[in-house]
Amino acid sequence: MSASVSSTALSSNLRHDWSLAEVKALFEQPFNDLLFQAQTVHRGHFNANRVQVSTLLSIKTGACPEDCKYCPQSGHYNTGLEKEKLLEVQKVLEEAARAKAIGSTRFCMGAAWKHPSAKDMPYVLEMVKGVKAMDLETCMTLGKLDQEQTAALAGAGLDYYNHNLDTSPEFYTSIITTRTYGERLQTLGYVRDAGMKICSGGILGMGESLDDRAGLLIQLANLPEHPESVPINMLVKVKGTPLENADDVDPFDFIRMLAVARILMPQSHVRLSAGREAMNEQMQALAFLAGANSIFYGDKLLTTANPQADKDMQLFARLGIKPEAREEYADEVHQAAIEQALIEQRGSQQFYNAASA
Repeated sequence: MSASVSSTALSSNLRHDWSLAEVKALFEQPFNDLLFQAQTVHRGHFNANRVQVSTLLSIKTGACPEDCKYCPQSGHYNTGLEKEKLLEVQKVLEEAARAKAIGSTRFCMGAAWKHPSAKDMPYVLEMVKGVKAMDLETCMTLGKLDQEQTAALAGAGLDYYNHNLDTSPEFYTSIITTRTYGERLQTLGYVRDAGMKICSGGILGMGESLDDRAGLLIQLANLPEHPESVPINMLVKVKGTPLENADDVDPFDFIRMLAVARILMPQSHVRLSAGREAMNEQMQALAFLAGANSIFYGDKLLTTANPQADKDMQLFARLGIKPEAREEYADEVHQAAIEQALIEQRGSQQFYNAASA
């Protein structure tokens, strides 16, 4: 490691007091300098050639009462997406088993709700218990939670709760009017108080400024504890939503966002999330160099396409990257199981498409 690297870059003392000026200065560094700093920080906390893989299943699609301008599941917009009821518990568990077979270590379940209803909560809790019993990490995104619901999910064994802030507080009302920023932060507070891990990030490409991108990361990094997982999404433009004609995100700007997230939150998994289907292999490789070390894995990412699992594994092989194994398994055993499953399942329909059910 270079002797010129500041010792503070590798410090385990996490900061929670970032200013806008400091974060903008990181963004405005020369690209190579920023990536070098981010990679140095990354190597101080993670194996640089391991990436955590998760699978995401939509357990209830469409007809959401929220008006998020980016979302095809909002009931406010006509995107041609069929609404559906909550999936049966058994179907969810079957998909979790398939996800584990091709190498995912975390199974995420998403429902298009403003908040879970009392009648649906028992089924949601059974899903958590069933997936947990498969020795998978569990994650859910169900919208706003109250304290009672949060405690119930924690009691069922939920490991992670995903609740994105989406953007900065200042730009937020330009994108969403049906839920406040404060409510989102309150849900994150309930999740943390209940002892669960937090998955929270945002979206680039909605018309936000550099200040807004910096402001989102400041909100996350200045929480009392950093989110364990920070998904950085690139807007997937869907016909029928108000953002269908938004300007494309510059690929280098997206990589900068990943790098700054890595520097601000050194111990968090930074997830290369929605929009990866539109990224070429070179851009994804730069993303990993910038400190991204988590991806969604499989054919569907809620209602938008995601690179196929075997394509991901081929890219991993070319880059010398291996999936991050759960601690109780040796890497060699885990990797062999993934490769065998890919051989057996290549060409088959691997994931249930909830939107077409």
